[in-house]
Amino acid sequence: MTAPTAEVSPLARHGGEQPPAPDWFRRAVARQPESHFVPVVGVPIHYLRWGAREQPGPLLVHGNAAHAHWWSFIAPFFADDFNVAAIDLSGMGDSGWRAPAQSPGGYSAALYVQEMLAVCEDAGMLAVAPGPIVAAHSFGGLVATQMAAAHGDRLSGLVVIDTPIHPRTRPTTERRRRGTATYSSMTAALTRFQLMPPQPCPNDFLLDWVARHSLRPVTDAGGKPAYRWKFDPEIWRNFLIADTAALIHASACPTAIMYGAQSALMDAAAVALVHEKLGGKSDIVRIDDAHHHVMLDQPLVLAEALRNCFAAWAAPNNP
Repeated sequence: MTAPTAEVSPLARHGGEQPPAPDWFRRAVARQPESHFVPVVGVPIHYLRWGAREQPGPLLVHGNAAHAHWWSFIAPFFADDFNVAAIDLSGMGDSGWRAPAQSPGGYSAALYVQEMLAVCEDAGMLAVAPGPIVAAHSFGGLVATQMAAAHGDRLSGLVVIDTPIHPRTRPTTERRRRGTATYSSMTAALTRFQLMPPQPCPNDFLLDWVARHSLRPVTDAGGKPAYRWKFDPEIWRNFLIADTAALIHASACPTAIMYGAQSALMDAAAVALVHEKLGGKSDIVRIDDAHHHVMLDQPLVLAEALRNCFAAWAAPNNP
């Protein structure tokens, strides 16, 4: 989840240079994925894919205003054993934006479910038993629970990562409009990159990675080269939030809920609500020393926790 703000980013101290990164990260991102597009309701949907198509899923889903490359340093850990795909939901990453004429009312969870199913099919996941797993972070978890409720019989499992479980009394609509900014250089843009919700992050090399992939080259009003954020600020206009707990209960596939122990969204009350509503339905996994953006704080711990789910639900060659 990213957005430009007037605050100075932690990346400003690097002056546009890439921060030092550990060997595990360099090895992971050196494993280049395939890049594909699949049309869904008039919009090209982009995704990345690693591994052999003959293996089971998973499908990895990013958060609000984010993109597939939030997963591209974690997905390679599974590529020897799984057919891994990371989607760019419409309006984000390298996927197209939805105009009202294409999808009256704007973006919706139902459209995102269609996009995720289309990527699973295009990547070959639906042709391999026992079916894909969906692992989704934050906003991605909101729409992935709708996919599991409607199509859980086609999935091996659902992992929801730091997605709050909203009670029925919560308003079901949320409208957000964020301004977009244009920057004269990549360096200028990186100095404004912020995590939303705000949090500290010890891994500047991961912040730098997701920030660079959050920008696209454009031409400014004067015809000069510039950069702007990839996400569509209209995504939240009229977007409906369903009862996430009810959707998980309605799902026919097993579910795991992971959250950061220091998450601003999964505070003590939210965690208590998860245990109250879903303790008998889902495995609940706390990731210590992690805030909301778990993959940036504890990427290796998250990768291991996900591998445990993948191995239990859709291990290669399991009947």
